[in-house]
Amino acid sequence: MRRLRAATALACGVLVAAAATGCAGDGGDSGAAGTQTANAADSPDTDVVPAATSSAAPAVDVKDGTYGKMLVDEKGRTLYLFEKDTKNKSKCDDDCAKAWPPFTVKKTPTPGHGVKKDLLKTTKRDDGSEQVTYNGHPLYRFADDQKAGDTNGQDVDAFGAKWFVVDPDGKKITTKPNTSDGGY
Repeated sequence: MRRLRAATALACGVLVAAAATGCAGDGGDSGAAGTQTANAADSPDTDVVPAATSSAAPAVDVKDGTYGKMLVDEKGRTLYLFEKDTKNKSKCDDDCAKAWPPFTVKKTPTPGHGVKKDLLKTTKRDDGSEQVTYNGHPLYRFADDQKAGDTNGQDVDAFGAKWFVVDPDGKKITTKPNTSDGGY
């Protein structure tokens, strides 16, 4: 019961902060993404996946996780590819982009340890934002992944195709999960 009250209080705080930031009128986006990202950093037990996933200091890294070596963002959140996409072209908008927020950036993404720099690029989305790509695959996070290392979107069939975790070579991972290490 105590955890439920704490979670409810945290959620209310996030909503109030998001509403206040959204009213600031900075001429940019609504501010909700920055607010949620800041709150995620303030809360060590959770990693909220923002609705708009633009990152000021983006990085792509490789971590050992449930499916072996896989791509993650700067906060350790799993990155996915969508089989419906074509090379460097996202086919995920509207409701799809709410469930699978595109990994968008305002600066050139930084390759972390194990990331092949020549495979890491960006592509322009229909809304004008820049989405990170790896080996030609636009990258996404999954809204139901609540913390670093979650892979709840693996092999999910949604919005017309399947979603997969991405390996350091830029290929979809289709192997069975490694349950012995419990992720990273």
